Order: sequence, then structure tokens, then C-alpha cells
Amino acid sequence: MSTKTVNLERIEKLLLQIIFADKKALTLDEAYLYTSLSRSYMYKLTSLRLIKFSKPLGKLVYFNKEYLDAWMLQNEHLTKDSIERDALLSLRNETGHGK
Repeated sequence: MSTKTVNLERIEKLLLQIIFADKKALTLDEAYLYTSLSRSYMYKLTSLRLIKFSKPLGKLVYFNKEYLDAWMLQNEHLTKDSIERDALLSLRNETGHGK
């Protein structure tokens, strides 16, 4: 990829961030750009009811940006340190040493 192409992609991402910063509701086109998913995949997610969306007039699809954020951040994976800390705390509580 050329330097010009990389720079143009960075500029495009920055412009999208600025555009989406204050918006609460996104159109389908805005939503797929915001999530970096393909348009067809966004359609699939809506048709399978795997993502929340609205159709206020029965035709156009809109997405709440907060719901998109929550959907993208679901199925979070913990770090090894977090898992070990939680396991130690659980063991302490079970044996009564945590009091």
C-alpha cells in the first residue's frame, strides 16, 4: 500500500470519528462504517435479530450508537492476571481467609 493511500485512510477514519462523535442514531451506511463491518453483514445481523435496530417508518434502518458500542464490546475476555486474581479471591472467600 502506498503512503498516500495509508494517509488517506487515516484522514477518512479521523473524519468519520468527528462526524459520529455527537450522533446518537446512525443510518445503516453510517453504522457499517462506524463498526468496520460490511454492509451485507450488518443486514445479516439485523435480519437474524442479533443486533438492536429501529425502523421508525418501517423501511429505513437506524442504530443507536450506544447499542452498537455495547454489541462490539460484548464477550469480553479477561487477562490472565484478572483471572488469577479472581481465582485467588474466590479461594480466600471459600476457606474463610478473606475476612
